[in-house]
Amino acid sequence: MLHHVSLGTADLNRARAFYDLVMRELGLRRTLDVEDAVGYGAGITVFSLNIPADGKPASAGNGVHLAFEVEARSAVDAFHAAALAQGGVCEGPPGLRPEYDANYYAAFVRDPDGNKIEAVTFVAS
Repeated sequence: MLHHVSLGTADLNRARAFYDLVMRELGLRRTLDVEDAVGYGAGITVFSLNIPADGKPASAGNGVHLAFEVEARSAVDAFHAAALAQGGVCEGPPGLRPEYDANYYAAFVRDPDGNKIEAVTFVAS
């Protein structure tokens, strides 16, 4: 069972600006804010961005992405719009992905550090 997931960031202030708005569209809020990390959740922190502990530059994992499940297609759309408005890069616009499931509606973006994130719902409308 996962407790939380953390991604590296090179710039916490930039990560805060991006994720404060994007996570709000997923129903999450800032739950952690310390010198080297910022976290988001509905109660406990489930997702965070951290300055790497080893002091080396943060980099996006090749082939790695995080998917956040939401309850409506409108939340997927809002996630995508908020991410692009905050400097994210589209990696797949909101839409059905029938190759995964007939009701798999998702959008993919890269955050300013290059991390790939997704919002997905299986709700049919």
